[in-house]
Amino acid sequence: MLKRKGPLRAVRAGSLVLGLGLLFLSDIPTVESAAGRPRPLAPLPSLSTPPNPQQVDLGKSLFFDVRLAGDGSTSCSSCHDPDKGWADGIPLSRGYPGSLYFRNTPTVLNAVHGGYLYWDGRLPASDLPTLIRDHIAEAHFLQADGRLVIERLRQIPFYEEGFKKAFGGEPTYGRILNSIAAYLRTLRSRDVPFDRFLRGNVNAISLPANRGLQVFRGKAGCNGCHHGAMLTDGGSHNLGVPTNQDIFQTPERHISFRRFLKMLGVSEFATLREDVGRYALTKQEEDRGRFRTPTLREISNTAPYMHDGSLPTLEAVVDFYNQGGGEVEGKDAALKPLGLNEREKADLVEFLKTLAGAPIDVEKVELPPYALRKLGENE
Repeated sequence: MLKRKGPLRAVRAGSLVLGLGLLFLSDIPTVESAAGRPRPLAPLPSLSTPPNPQQVDLGKSLFFDVRLAGDGSTSCSSCHDPDKGWADGIPLSRGYPGSLYFRNTPTVLNAVHGGYLYWDGRLPASDLPTLIRDHIAEAHFLQADGRLVIERLRQIPFYEEGFKKAFGGEPTYGRILNSIAAYLRTLRSRDVPFDRFLRGNVNAISLPANRGLQVFRGKAGCNGCHHGAMLTDGGSHNLGVPTNQDIFQTPERHISFRRFLKMLGVSEFATLREDVGRYALTKQEEDRGRFRTPTLREISNTAPYMHDGSLPTLEAVVDFYNQGGGEVEGKDAALKPLGLNEREKADLVEFLKTLAGAPIDVEKVELPPYALRKLGENE
């Protein structure tokens, strides 16, 4: 069973006096608050060690290169599109050609700062190369044999030269993974209004957004599970989200669902009609229906929401929580109707919008061509 990491260290912001009226954001504590008090919020930290620029450039080309997929039709960017918040903008992921997936695609922005990744939290963000290997090899994602990928890249002079510059040698599977990981480490939110606000710029967010922050930390109780620099508790919860029936009404998704659960050793994989979430990893009954608490960073750019993409807008998410979550058995007991009025709901949405940064401008990547190698150069 995976262990949770401790809460991210928060940065003390001090009391911020707002220009209109006597509205204050109370001191952001440096340790977890006592029961009943808001939990710490913090700006996104800087990277402790910047990645190698040559490895980043190489990883960027690979991220957009369809030749990493088994059939040469799909790249990392197919499901993590810069124009869609580095997600794909659809409820359930498309998956490898000929298959469909049964969960929503999370953004890869800020993945370097995450705790655990995937909706069931099965891989740690501290090991991005393993995450990338999982995507390349997994039948539902890129379905490629690493040995084939290496040979493809060795037939492309651009990559042969790029790997020599970045790593001092030819393409290897480990170097492929590490170069894409280096690029992922650069995909971080930039110029985030709420981060500027936390650092003392009282005009960085609007008055409605500031009221929404008070709702977030107070009446709505969002702050209980969404805190720290990544606005997540790093845990998993059952929100009572009703099952997205498209999983079982679309044969390609149902097949992916059953194969995935069988692979993880879930005995009832053939008869299940609900996504059991973290239970598939732990086999602990209390984990049935629990999914990772996602970061709220970039949330306004990554619709639709929930692990199955069943909520189309931020307004729908706020309404879902306002009514106390869903009615599925095993729902977290902490979820209760919130009693938010229309202005409070609208203000909360305005606050959530301040958690998105400026778009990351990505120059179009031209795929480098293959070239015939001379006999004897394949050693």
